[in-house]
Amino acid sequence: MTPREDDDYRDWIGRELVRHDQISARLVEQIRATLAPHLAPAEVPLGTFWTLSPDALPPEDLGRDGHPKLGLVLPRLPLPRRMWAGGEVVSHGAFREGDLVERVSAVEAITFKTGSTGPLGFVAVRHNYSAGGRLVVSERQDLVYRQDPVPGEATPSYPMAPDLGPPVMSFALSPDPVLLFRFSALTFNGHRIHYDRSYATGVEGYADLVVHGPMQAMWMLNLAAQVLGGCPGRFAYRGMSPLTVGEPILVEAHQESDGGLALRVRKAGGPVTMTATATAQI
Repeated sequence: MTPREDDDYRDWIGRELVRHDQISARLVEQIRATLAPHLAPAEVPLGTFWTLSPDALPPEDLGRDGHPKLGLVLPRLPLPRRMWAGGEVVSHGAFREGDLVERVSAVEAITFKTGSTGPLGFVAVRHNYSAGGRLVVSERQDLVYRQDPVPGEATPSYPMAPDLGPPVMSFALSPDPVLLFRFSALTFNGHRIHYDRSYATGVEGYADLVVHGPMQAMWMLNLAAQVLGGCPGRFAYRGMSPLTVGEPILVEAHQESDGGLALRVRKAGGPVTMTATATAQI
């Protein structure tokens, strides 16, 4: 039976968690070393906030997937697999190197529905990042929970990327295990799908190690900033299909009629793995 939104989860809505972190010179240097040459010009690389204030729990508080056990920092949904579904980022200014950053996080909504692969649970989390008393970034992060794959069941198929015509700007790359390790280290992300191939394939049913959703979002955010000439005021992104290590990809920006951008990460000759939209610079 699919749980209802008000079954045991009401007390999670609005519960705040406050954390502090600093944008150090070491952090900036390591982000640049990991994601160059695909970063837009900025004192602090765009998307750095995704590396701040990660969950840092002792081993006994981790689940089988390497994430914190459910019920500690996120609600205990009755579905074992967790991933980023998408989100939206509103930028109000720029971070500076050395900033002391306060992040205030709260669950905004918990919903359930049934998809083609079975029951799904969605948790929307709001993160507000402030520095020096000024709100710099407000982000809604959408997480999805689902069942384990059924042994022997066919993996989902995804349509080929539609033809959008020539992009206004793009770049190509092929994510390798070293890149995945370094991004996991930057974000203190213990999710085993990014470094434990036997777990990724044998338990969660992926074809290989999985490329991080926030890394794909950072590629698109920085590409948008290069096209727009500055950080987008609003950036919304959505995961479409898994991207695994070693697959050649294209990160593209396409101009829209309203002056904004449609962005996507797509496998060369294959489906789209993540999409985004971006509005004019702040």
